[in-house]
Amino acid sequence: MDLALTPEQRAFREEVRAFLAASLSPELRRGAALTSGVFAEPDIAREWQAILEAKGWLVYHWPDHAGGPGWTPVQRWIFEKECAEAGAPILPGMGLKLVGPVLYTYGTPAQKDHYLPRLRTAEHIWAQGFSEPGSGSDLASLRTRAVRDGDHYVVSGHKIWTTQAHHANRLFALVRTDPHVKPQQGISFLLIDMALPGVTVKPILSASGDHELNEVFLDEVRVPVSDRVGEEGQGWSIAKFLLENERGGSSFAPAILADLARLRTSTGPLTGELADRAVRLQLEAEALEMTELRTLIEIEHGAAPDPRSLTTKLLASEIRQGVEALAVDAFGLAGLQLPVERPFYGDAMPTPIGSPEAQVAAARYLNARAWSIFGGTSEIQLTLIAKAALGL
Repeated sequence: MDLALTPEQRAFREEVRAFLAASLSPELRRGAALTSGVFAEPDIAREWQAILEAKGWLVYHWPDHAGGPGWTPVQRWIFEKECAEAGAPILPGMGLKLVGPVLYTYGTPAQKDHYLPRLRTAEHIWAQGFSEPGSGSDLASLRTRAVRDGDHYVVSGHKIWTTQAHHANRLFALVRTDPHVKPQQGISFLLIDMALPGVTVKPILSASGDHELNEVFLDEVRVPVSDRVGEEGQGWSIAKFLLENERGGSSFAPAILADLARLRTSTGPLTGELADRAVRLQLEAEALEMTELRTLIEIEHGAAPDPRSLTTKLLASEIRQGVEALAVDAFGLAGLQLPVERPFYGDAMPTPIGSPEAQVAAARYLNARAWSIFGGTSEIQLTLIAKAALGL
């Protein structure tokens, strides 16, 4: 298979590069480079989102009938790769990449008209209410209840590991609407206004000191039935659609390769065992990139996704953790500093030891441990590979 870009694709790449060169300010680049969590902080995320929306490239992964640019899979890969190499902020994906596709696929016309424009302008910031204490990877065992009361559901339960819920004003959640059928058949998908009475958000501080995760408590929250997506009991099917986007909706390798290149720049030449590790990580990331690109080209030519695409999240998690571990070791003692102030690019940060990149290294390393947990643990990924790819 020819993996070389066509002349049209190369022209598109140059268009993206020109846009990024003109639109990414030094402040946005610096904020992105010193982000310790998965997603950009709200200040730079909102600014970058507005720039992309004005260009018409915010929802680049949406089809044209839903308001996206209608790009091909390879165009999306080119855009993600150029953004990674340019150092663009990574926008929170809960709205743009998760609930957005759910709404334009399963939503009513009224839901699409109301929610999709507000998602794009960042009037609505979304959090994902799936995991619960004791119901993480096994979502079918969730206990949050939604009891029908006229034109409303009365929702009570407890969601956990809810990324950026403290910044969100909307929550999409799986709830149990029928406890008397098989677990997967009794689940529905609700959109919840987090300003409603009975919604409480409590922080979970990571080992790094970052506040990215939260618990969300729902105490008899009255949610309009009109904010149910799909039919009652269809939530499990919608959740599987959403999780396919979460686990395989983006290419992982471009960002890993870009961060590895920036690490080499900020530490200077690596030698000995550190150089060996860097080369191994580079090769692993390039192999992952070829797998991702090969899959995208096949999809662009009409083929169904190959089962090997299931390996990408698993491999990306391991390589990402390797890159962040290398960074801590490469910065030496300076890589162990872990200030409590946030964000790392803020005015309140203490003077870094060595460099700002060294100052953020330990936090990024600790946060990267979650890569093999969120979006489906590595064990879950291995099970999916065993079933779908190997037929075990």
